[in-house]
Amino acid sequence: MSLSYPVANDHQLARLLQIGLVLEEVVEARAGKHYEALPDAERDVELEQLLEEAATESAGHRERLEKLIAQLDADPVAYDEIEQLVAARYESDTDTDGVLYDQLASEETAYKFYDDLIEAVKRSNVEFGIDRDQLLTTLQEIRADEEEGVEEVTRLMEER
Repeated sequence: MSLSYPVANDHQLARLLQIGLVLEEVVEARAGKHYEALPDAERDVELEQLLEEAATESAGHRERLEKLIAQLDADPVAYDEIEQLVAARYESDTDTDGVLYDQLASEETAYKFYDDLIEAVKRSNVEFGIDRDQLLTTLQEIRADEEEGVEEVTRLMEER
């Protein structure tokens, strides 16, 4: 399923929104795991706050995406299958140069995904089972959150 083409129908849109669910789950899971794994000497309030906010934000994004999917006339993939995809992605060899680099990669990936999805929806001339303006507004708000996340992680990296 490619985002280089317009979204063709509710079924495809539901699958793409579910990819967003997976990305949000990855961000949330990795933020929590990273902080738990940090040695005490590397922990600080600002980093802890950043990772907690990322996890909370991702949970909120998942709820918003689930509401969109529920409005579509499509059979979504079962949530436990999404969790398996997340586990496979999380357990893969994704070694980076540290917690902040990994968080930055996760935030950038999500931002780029939403940016591409918004463009694919805009290029589409199909009528979805959900209001297009509501869909685009929700996706644009989530994308803006991801952009802020990228900026916050970058700022913290520059300060260290």
